[in-house]
Amino acid sequence: MTTHITDRPSAPPVGPPPPFDPELAPVIEVLTGLRSPDAYRLDNIVEMRRPVPGVETPTDEVLSRGGTYSVGEWAVPGPDGEPDISLLICLPKQAATPAPAMYHIHGGGMIIGDNRFGLVEMLNLAEPMGMAVVSVEYRLAPETRHPGPVEDCYAGLVWVSDHAHELNIDPERIVIGGASAGGGLAAGVTLMARDRNGPAILAQLLLSPMLDDHNDSPSAQQMRGAGIWDSSSNETGWNALLGDGVRGGPDVSPYAAPSRAADLSGLPSTFLDVGSAETFRDEDVAYASRIWQAGGRLELHVWPGGFHGFDVVAPHAVISQDAIAARVAWLRRQLLV
Repeated sequence: MTTHITDRPSAPPVGPPPPFDPELAPVIEVLTGLRSPDAYRLDNIVEMRRPVPGVETPTDEVLSRGGTYSVGEWAVPGPDGEPDISLLICLPKQAATPAPAMYHIHGGGMIIGDNRFGLVEMLNLAEPMGMAVVSVEYRLAPETRHPGPVEDCYAGLVWVSDHAHELNIDPERIVIGGASAGGGLAAGVTLMARDRNGPAILAQLLLSPMLDDHNDSPSAQQMRGAGIWDSSSNETGWNALLGDGVRGGPDVSPYAAPSRAADLSGLPSTFLDVGSAETFRDEDVAYASRIWQAGGRLELHVWPGGFHGFDVVAPHAVISQDAIAARVAWLRRQLLV
């Protein structure tokens, strides 16, 4: 069982927030005009789960990439004694040999989203590598608190590994990845797999991951009231996952908040990126540094002036193209394709 860190030094004083990238600044102004960064509260989660006008959920046809992929929903066993979970599985039709796979965990602050959320972006990375993509539907907080969401994600990974050959997936080349809450859950599942001698994970792709329930880093303080997900909304997400009065206390599991893990050795090759102008910057940089200190292999990018999810909402910005290219290059090196 992973031990966890409870003691923390006092926070240093912080200055004003870093400026947004000039190409991104007008985008964030529009976004915050539609929804403020502190908009997520426990009393409005149902409202926040409603579809955003103008943002369409990708259909199977869209996900098939013009027939390149077969797309299907699979109901598979969940954690012991818990309901089945759904896996949305996109398999490359022309794979002559078992394909590498991306095991995708969606974002949404632990409180919103489904297994189609963020999937187009993962397919954009996976398709040029000939990868399958499996996206897990985990139960959301607050209806399901920790450990439900991360155990759902782990159970899905175990099933994929155990059934890899019938899916024409290479079980030795499974990459786990996610953005925001999905990145935090991916990191938690990776710790679980290490501690339980579970499925082999080739690498983990952590995009602005949600890692630290303390929510008190300098970047969390700097970015309060700015961007698209600030410390107030972040507090909502953590409280929904952990329950009232638990966040920041001594009993938070590292599988819920991976920054709590005392030992970060023995993890697979990791890619971690984050914007300089977002809440998660400092917790993510600290996590990366601790993986290096434990002897791990990790590539870190801090994109100057990037806000949370900038590459998704402004994919044609130069900084977004640079971020996407870095992920592609790293993924290609992991797969040696």
